[in-house]
Amino acid sequence: MATIDRFNDHCWKDVVPPADLELYSPWRRETFVGERPALIAIDLYDLVYRGGPHSPYELNARYPNTCGIFAHRAIAPTKRLLAAARRAGIPVFFCTQDTRANNRPPGATSTRRQRPVAPDGYAIYHEFTVEPADVVIWKQRASIFQGTPLVSHLSLLGVHSLIVCGESTSGCVRASVVDGYSNGFHVALVEECTFDRAELTHKVNLFDLHHKYADVMHVEEVIAHLDGIRMDRAAE
Repeated sequence: MATIDRFNDHCWKDVVPPADLELYSPWRRETFVGERPALIAIDLYDLVYRGGPHSPYELNARYPNTCGIFAHRAIAPTKRLLAAARRAGIPVFFCTQDTRANNRPPGATSTRRQRPVAPDGYAIYHEFTVEPADVVIWKQRASIFQGTPLVSHLSLLGVHSLIVCGESTSGCVRASVVDGYSNGFHVALVEECTFDRAELTHKVNLFDLHHKYADVMHVEEVIAHLDGIRMDRAAE
């Protein structure tokens, strides 16, 4: 849990002016991971890691959908987050694009991206192992909630809150967080495990989501909470 005085102790401090921080001061509050959480990993697919840990500006001509260094620097903290979630025994959901034939009419896409993507671009990246107990949601729009069975799965599992990571902050993560909030879930969004193609876009969207729809938290805070769940269960 982060206290009110640390509410803006996040990556956007170097891009959001002090006047804007003050403008949004009525939204300051204590942040926390909600009760009975599930981990939602948004679009950790191969496409966004292509070209390696380099600037997306350098890679864009050859890999126009990569997040480059921003994707690669989030791998280690995301693996730690996944490991903590599994130690705690909470449900883990991944999502990626639905690549089946005849699955949608023309124009039903996540974003207005104009270049086609080969189906193998949507395989979950090899650094992240989908385990037998995990659930993979195949989606057609930006949000993991839109047109999928996610809400019924969460209801079946008794989930009351969400921990979210993945990409992109301004796109599918944002859409999923807003839908999660709109469906009545408390959402904790993990800063170090979330990324975008451009750093400014990432930081501004985190700032906005933090004030309106989610509790942006550091990975160490979330892992500490999950390890607390594990210890509580071990003591039962």
